Amino acid sequence: MFAHLQRLRLWLLAWAALSLLSGVYIARGELARQQDVFDTNARIVHRLLSQQVVQHDAILATLALLHGGNAADRPEQRLPALYGQIAAAAHRGANETWPSPELANAEAESLRLKRAVLADVDLQKGTYQLVLAAQPDSYALTIALRNMVPWAEWPMKPDTSPVQVRLDLGAKTYTVQAGRPFAPEDAGWTFEARKVLAAESQPFEVVSRLLVPWSALPWTYMLISAGAIALALLRGRMLVQQHTQQRREEERQRVGQRTRLNTLGELAAGMAHEINQPLTAILANTQAASRLLDDAEPDLTAARSAMQMAVQQARRASDVVGRLRRTVERPGSAAAVQSVDLHAACQHALYLLEPELQRGRCTPTLTVVGTPLEVQADPVALEQIIHNLLTNALQAMEQVQPPQRTLQLVLSHTATHGVLRVQDSGPGIPPDALAKVFEPFFSTREGGLGLGLSLCESLAQGMSAHLSAANLPTQGAEFTLQMPLATPAP
Repeated sequence: MFAHLQRLRLWLLAWAALSLLSGVYIARGELARQQDVFDTNARIVHRLLSQQVVQHDAILATLALLHGGNAADRPEQRLPALYGQIAAAAHRGANETWPSPELANAEAESLRLKRAVLADVDLQKGTYQLVLAAQPDSYALTIALRNMVPWAEWPMKPDTSPVQVRLDLGAKTYTVQAGRPFAPEDAGWTFEARKVLAAESQPFEVVSRLLVPWSALPWTYMLISAGAIALALLRGRMLVQQHTQQRREEERQRVGQRTRLNTLGELAAGMAHEINQPLTAILANTQAASRLLDDAEPDLTAARSAMQMAVQQARRASDVVGRLRRTVERPGSAAAVQSVDLHAACQHALYLLEPELQRGRCTPTLTVVGTPLEVQADPVALEQIIHNLLTNALQAMEQVQPPQRTLQLVLSHTATHGVLRVQDSGPGIPPDALAKVFEPFFSTREGGLGLGLSLCESLAQGMSAHLSAANLPTQGAEFTLQMPLATPAP
């Protein structure tokens, strides 16, 4: 059960890791897509606003070329009607002065730089003045920033777009598009683009910013991806379980075939022992009946009695043969005694019996006392012994309630031997049966052949090991297998 939970935890960890990687991949893809859209929109915004401010320079240059004329027909007076962003236009004639010192200072700066310059900039109100010094007249435009934005060509919906767009001039700022509000505690990703307008006379910096909060990530697609990964892993786990079950079944069949082969030897020995006496009796009785019939005066009564006794012994032999229920599928050869890791052999046996352990709701424990050592054993025979001992323990615990079922395997060693103890919490072995548990055809389980433990003892003796049985002080039985160590214990 513990191994099952461990494997389940590994699958869950794999799902969590793959889901996390998939979510990061999807989130990064979405962020990259949003940044590409943001960068494209920021370039369009800069281009549109740059076209507007360049147009302002062109208007002032045109006015300077069209200087002169009477006061009633000045071209700058028609500009507000033609251009929505021009709130007002003014000029200073040769003998006139500007109405404000800002315009006068700007004209002097424009004369020095030989280009238009900014005069009064009030970004809080969203206006600024642009002055161009010329001869004989100088001109000034008052620009309304709100009307300067070409909304018809704007790449975003200003009322719903999360992108914030503003114009910065030093510490002064004018918000063109509010976008999603920013706060210091906001968590997420921030995209920003900064670029000065393409007019030296109006050096406003266009700042575009976008906050992408965690809530804007494609959680639906990420959850769908996690679900798809879960289904794929579930399918993979089912395939692995099927493959594992198939391999486990093949291993169990292999162990079963070897067990049946060895059982055949036990049965042959038991058959020879059980049938020898009735055959001897049959031979003696038939010989006696033959002698009685050969007499000059045959004693038919005695001969008949001898023949009846021979019949009874023949029936007894027939009963013995009728108890030999087994099937041998395929013989195999025993391996030579060699160094075997006892701990690994126990783990392999528990692995083969894992489905039975789960069905019996029994969680085994494997305890190693001291340093694990290797023993001298026939690997196949050792595997059969452990498998039979565990199977007997599971069958014995069928008589107790699942919460009371405990199966313990304890490994220890002496100076010369490795020791395996298999302990169960079943009803134990009746005291009068302890001395006979290893005898052929003796079984305390109804329907049992009584050959499993006999086979285990024979296999143990064949590799110089010793198998014994006892009852635990509290409840249950304990089978102890002692095998020579491959190397002496330190």
